[in-house]
Amino acid sequence: MISQFNIPSTVVTGAGASRELVPQLARLGARRVLLVTDAFMVSSGVAGGFVGAVEAAGIGVALFAGVQPDPTDANVRAGLEHFRTAGCDAIVALGGGSPIDAAKAIAVLVNNPEPLSLYQGYHKVPRAGAPLVVIPTTAGTGSEVTKVAVITDTTRDVKMMMLDRNFLPTVALVDFELTLSMPPALTAHVGVDTLTHGIEAYVSRKATALTDPIALTCIRLVAEHLETAWREPGNRAAREGMMLAATLGGMAFANSSVALVHGMSRPIGAVFHVPHGLSNAVLLPAVTRYSLAGAPERYATIAKTMRLCASDASQIDAGAALLDGLARLNARLQVPALGSCRGVNRVKFDQVVEKMAADALASGSPQNNPVVPTVGEIVGLYREAW
Repeated sequence: MISQFNIPSTVVTGAGASRELVPQLARLGARRVLLVTDAFMVSSGVAGGFVGAVEAAGIGVALFAGVQPDPTDANVRAGLEHFRTAGCDAIVALGGGSPIDAAKAIAVLVNNPEPLSLYQGYHKVPRAGAPLVVIPTTAGTGSEVTKVAVITDTTRDVKMMMLDRNFLPTVALVDFELTLSMPPALTAHVGVDTLTHGIEAYVSRKATALTDPIALTCIRLVAEHLETAWREPGNRAAREGMMLAATLGGMAFANSSVALVHGMSRPIGAVFHVPHGLSNAVLLPAVTRYSLAGAPERYATIAKTMRLCASDASQIDAGAALLDGLARLNARLQVPALGSCRGVNRVKFDQVVEKMAADALASGSPQNNPVVPTVGEIVGLYREAW
């Protein structure tokens, strides 16, 4: 099988990596940048620190903080207008997956025609976008190293998954010190999201010899560090381990593909506005149980990598240990069931669950799952996660 592997041309990691922003912008020849972020990054003062550093270097900055959780095409259009009005020539994304994905879409639309919906699906972007430097502040999405952007189409109420190497950032600055202030709930949700990336990348029908070791390293790092990062937010070793896991998970899934969890997660976000990391975490145990028979050897390897069973355990015993381990992990991290997530109610759920299942299957991701479901089976899995 021929496969392709794409990551940003420059990835800088380690404590203080974000201080490379000015040198990297200078290398790119940037004269005025659009800083894409969200309201929290502004109110916390984090965005202001980067604005000051860039302006002190003689590079102009226009601030766009209009990105909402699970960004929309309206956010992207507003950011694009800001880019053009301010006369920018490069973009910096600061924050979690939402600002980064929005910035990717803005960058692409600088040099490609609208609407954004033209690029839903795989390999549909004809030209490279504006130069983009990304600085993740959560250890979860891995968006800093992926050729994927997920943006909600507000007209159709559908989360558009877009994959093309022209969505890749130019530079990723991966600085775990920016995650030290993450609250426990966010640490848990994006941490299990990272684990989901590693697992789905490894069991995907599009997994390759390049993505397998990266995915397994991601899984191992989450098993070693997530609960410590959740209990001890200031633990630098745990935060560094989770930040590395998130970046590796992004590298893996963007080059092998996600599967059923992500396919089912996007409609939850589109309809109920549950954050992406949380919806993935909610779904992971049920989807893993459903998928286990399709790749028992691979799921056994995951269980052993997470040290949930002995290294010589049978596939059956290892699979059972994995299912138990994932359920227990969610319980320890206080990840709620779907029906307990904020904004989710049973009446609306029952009204839209069939459409959610159809949208999940239509996204293409479930076709990469070890077991490819029907719409009816996806409905059953949503109900199981409830």
